[in-house]
Amino acid sequence: MGLGNELKDKMAKRAALEVKENMMVNLGIGIPSLVPNHLPQGFPVIFQSENGIIGIGPAPLEGHEDENLCNAGGFPVSLMEGGCYTDSSIAFAMIRRGKIDLTILGSLQVSEKGDLANWIIPGKKVPGMGGATELASKAKKVIVLMTHLDKNGGSKIVRECTLPLTARRCVSMIITDRAVFSLEEEHLILREIFNPYTLKDIEESTEARYIISPDIKFIG
Repeated sequence: MGLGNELKDKMAKRAALEVKENMMVNLGIGIPSLVPNHLPQGFPVIFQSENGIIGIGPAPLEGHEDENLCNAGGFPVSLMEGGCYTDSSIAFAMIRRGKIDLTILGSLQVSEKGDLANWIIPGKKVPGMGGATELASKAKKVIVLMTHLDKNGGSKIVRECTLPLTARRCVSMIITDRAVFSLEEEHLILREIFNPYTLKDIEESTEARYIISPDIKFIG
């Protein structure tokens, strides 16, 4: 069963706290695309999309979408004042040159060492990995927003990824519907737990080995 909108917004709101002023930020599709909804109006940040938009604005109101203006996931967006369009080669050149301060991506698995597997489930048909490899390898900070468990009830935070890797040891933070982990010097650290979950709940639902922060927080 998928997450409800309230829980998705809770995760996106937490991720928005990691967006700092004047960053260049790339957002994945799904829950990451909700992050701008939780930033103050006029917050000085530039959102970039690998299909060639620099300066993505708020989602347009229903009925006011521009059929020619969408993000890399195909969803309608608006353009901020001063924003611009490029071709995809320029957009990817920005990524490959390390110009992206932060990328927030969805994932299928993350290992306790920060390996990312987010582009394919073997046997499924997909058009390709898109910009995931470049973003994971070259962005200055990588945050993963994902459910804690897969559809079969298995942990998505694992000791070793069993799915094809997108990039190795690239993830800085994991935000799930249950908890927030940081990765520091190849150690996975449990930083925050979303209510109503407990330390025991996280222990029972997380395959990966982790350290509990002495300053752990329980958040709403």
